[in-house]
Amino acid sequence: MDQDEIEQTWTYKVVINHEEQYSIWPLHLPDALGWSGVGRQGTKQECLAYIAEVWTDMRPLSLRRALEEERTEASQRIARET
Repeated sequence: MDQDEIEQTWTYKVVINHEEQYSIWPLHLPDALGWSGVGRQGTKQECLAYIAEVWTDMRPLSLRRALEEERTEASQRIARET
């Protein structure tokens, strides 16, 4: 049995980092530094399907916040000018 076949038998968990980016991690290993479980586990395919369902905006949280701040500032600037 090769490594890919072995990994197909593992149970995985879905993990998330501080930027709200998702990944999968073998259930039998401690979480990687900076990542924490979201309470979902299963086969690799099940975990990846869950991520595809919930991770609809792949931009990091810091970028989403910066863009929202820019939009707010632009709206306020336009309101002052009119």
